[in-house]
Amino acid sequence: MTSLHAAVGNSLTLSTRPPNRMTACGTHRYNSEQQRPSICHEHSLQAMSADFATNSHLCRRQALLGLLGGLTLSLQPLPALAGLIDEKQADKVFESANQSVVSIADYKVANGNEVSEGTGSGFMWDTYGHVVTNYHCVAKFATDRIGAQVTRVGIVDANGDTIEYPASLVGTDAQHDIAVLLVDAPLQSFVPVQVGTSADLRTGQSVYAIGNPLGFSKTLTAGVVSGLNRAIPSPVGTKTYGAIQTDAAISAGNSGGPLLDSSARVIGINTATFTRTGTGRSSGVNFALPIDLVMTVVPNLIVYGTASGKGVKGGS
Repeated sequence: MTSLHAAVGNSLTLSTRPPNRMTACGTHRYNSEQQRPSICHEHSLQAMSADFATNSHLCRRQALLGLLGGLTLSLQPLPALAGLIDEKQADKVFESANQSVVSIADYKVANGNEVSEGTGSGFMWDTYGHVVTNYHCVAKFATDRIGAQVTRVGIVDANGDTIEYPASLVGTDAQHDIAVLLVDAPLQSFVPVQVGTSADLRTGQSVYAIGNPLGFSKTLTAGVVSGLNRAIPSPVGTKTYGAIQTDAAISAGNSGGPLLDSSARVIGINTATFTRTGTGRSSGVNFALPIDLVMTVVPNLIVYGTASGKGVKGGS
């Protein structure tokens, strides 16, 4: 069985029931009722051993040379895969965008102490201290009425040290899984992202994700747009349409971080991933909210604290 999980450290589960049979070339994900397939070379060696027992010394040498030749060929690099990620382009994207990416840390206040409850990611929206993230990253903070929750935003300074600053809630749109925070940090710390568009995305287009998976600050992963116009569930049971599917790795802690195009422009908010139930491992099927949708919501959240709910349909 696979489950759709929000890619945040507190592992909020978004209930779905996709097909529970998954096959993938070159992976080690198997159903519990299936036996682990043997390595191809093991089969080849077993077959060759039988031949060696019945053939002459010359035949054995020829067979062995043939096997070694096959192994040599199999170790040659695959041109298509070798050129999939442009290292120079990936470096340019990271250098252009990483200063805009922040970490989101949730704490529960207990007996005067702050106990960590989860981590996520976000990005700087403007020079006034606004940070955009997923609603599920700050859901407990957003619904807290007794001062039992605290959210802090981590910004990496010029020395490479992460400094956490207190944040207040500006507005949320739970139906679209979007939230805006106001961070009490020096305004010179803010380097806003470059905002792109999701309207002209193409399947196969290169994309890059920057976030804080498992607490590892500013991690870059790369992939392609695997699909468009997907529907994903929100934390409140509605569905958000038009999501971007990507194979760029998104893990716990990536939620709220930016999905970028080759020009380092934000085209989406990394939001959810399919994982094998009980393992926490990503299946490579990941989703981001499209930036064109985000652009219709965030300004309203900043000005009014609420969103219109455009594009939301009921259901689970």
